[in-house]
Amino acid sequence: MSTTSPTLTRRGLLATGGALGVGALLAACGAAKDSGGGAGGKGGGPWSFKDDRGQTVRLDRTPKRIVAFTGTAAALHDFGVECTGVFGPTRLSDGRPDPQAGDLDVDKLTVLGNTWGEFNIEKYAALDPELLVSNMFEPDALWYVPEESKKKILGLAPSIGLTAARVPMLDPIKRNAELAAALGADLNAKKVTDAKARFEAAAEAVRKAAKDNPVKVMAASGSADLFYVSNPAVNADLMYFRQLGVDLVVPQKLDKGGYFESLSWENADRYAADLILLDSRTSALQPKDLAARPTWAKLPAVRAGQVSPWLSEPRFSYAGCAPLLENLAEALRKAKKTT
Repeated sequence: MSTTSPTLTRRGLLATGGALGVGALLAACGAAKDSGGGAGGKGGGPWSFKDDRGQTVRLDRTPKRIVAFTGTAAALHDFGVECTGVFGPTRLSDGRPDPQAGDLDVDKLTVLGNTWGEFNIEKYAALDPELLVSNMFEPDALWYVPEESKKKILGLAPSIGLTAARVPMLDPIKRNAELAAALGADLNAKKVTDAKARFEAAAEAVRKAAKDNPVKVMAASGSADLFYVSNPAVNADLMYFRQLGVDLVVPQKLDKGGYFESLSWENADRYAADLILLDSRTSALQPKDLAARPTWAKLPAVRAGQVSPWLSEPRFSYAGCAPLLENLAEALRKAKKTT
């Protein structure tokens, strides 16, 4: 079931710190496998699910021992599915859960790797996994599954890849919900429907704020050597923000993969914006780290104190994305034109 994976174009960004109507989504979940959904779930018997690589996993029963990328596991948790193990950013250096872990109880999970390139195959095999799930930022490339050990890892259990880029944010949310439903989750549970309602309200708040206060917004990430300006035509969350009316900077000289334009710090002022959404992942530099850089300090949004945290790798669930939209709506309402 393994396929050849291209080089992950977000890999360098991670290492350095730089990268449908809502109401219809739940109704579409639990669709037949021909539409990309799954069969099985609570009913027992044979189970199947067609992933975004076009590959269908078929098992004799609904899998229970699931291992997933941390952000994917957190999204499945929000829909009511628990994983056995995770890989990817799970704990911060001080022991607290990484933001990508969402509401997971990380103390109850087997962590197979916490940073890029880490994946303990022995621990994974000991879990006797029935299914591995991860996001895909590039076609066929399972996020945080190391290329050099991919063959061994994918030989231990079937895998599912869910697209996380080049489609608006609602698409990955829908696919995570479909997978959760196939795994037995109740998408009509109050926890899920409350999160959906919160998400819908937050989306409308962003739409209103963008219309009432049409400021220019730039999504960016800082590293020691480069300033990355993210492309709203590729990043799933930024694509959705644009659909809601947010006026985002579109970089012109994109790096390979199209996720961002990398600028030297001398050229970090190439694009003007009233509001900066700054990558808040632990791999990226934060405002306090950038304060001494002259070009950062000169950016209009920085001078105006209009820099807002941006979790550039959302967990694709209603519960995971609603707070991101709420924070964006507040930042848009408060921002003022800088020119």
